[in-house]
Amino acid sequence: MTTTQTSTAQAVQVAPDLDKLADSFVQAFPRLDVDDQRLAIKLYQLLAKGKPVSRERLAQALGKSTDAINQTLSQWPAVFYDESGHVVGFMGLNIKETRHRLQVNGITVYTWCAWDTLFIPQLLNATANVTSTCAATGEEIRLTVSPSRIEAADPHDIVVSFLTPDENELRENTITSFCHFVYFFRSRKDGDAWVAEHDGTFLLSLDDAFMVGKKKNATRFKDVLER
Repeated sequence: MTTTQTSTAQAVQVAPDLDKLADSFVQAFPRLDVDDQRLAIKLYQLLAKGKPVSRERLAQALGKSTDAINQTLSQWPAVFYDESGHVVGFMGLNIKETRHRLQVNGITVYTWCAWDTLFIPQLLNATANVTSTCAATGEEIRLTVSPSRIEAADPHDIVVSFLTPDENELRENTITSFCHFVYFFRSRKDGDAWVAEHDGTFLLSLDDAFMVGKKKNATRFKDVLER
């Protein structure tokens, strides 16, 4: 096979099954009952205010004891704390700066990867202005994402690199096993070049990436979102 043929073969992608892709994220993490779903949503909402969240504050917001909150959080992966034991990061949302900026209600917070900016607005029940950079060119990318759809994208041809997660690795270290492979690209051409150098990755259109997040939310937070 010639070099040209090899490059062409690497660029060819099989369309992923979005339902299966979404389900792989659901299966990797503990099932959430109604109370757990409410806790997770409330934690997202409090982090979106841009300050560390104490267990006491979370407990008060939910009408629960601090001991109950501690017990639940201790069993969940992908929860990060500061030196005072306050939550500063949770399942994609972070108050410490990253390349993916999420502005909600005038407050700026950050996400672990490009995909997080697409599904977290639904969990916050708020429209977010997203600013990030293309992983290939370093040029700025801007989005407006509402709970139900992508309202605006600049440029128009944005794609997202993605990876079908290994469920055990995702659970053990979400950031290094998944987030470090999930970026925005200003065009499919830029994304194809990056994917060709990173085994196991592929590209999703912006709409498909949004849909995977929506499907994941619909299953993982079924009871809360339906209400």
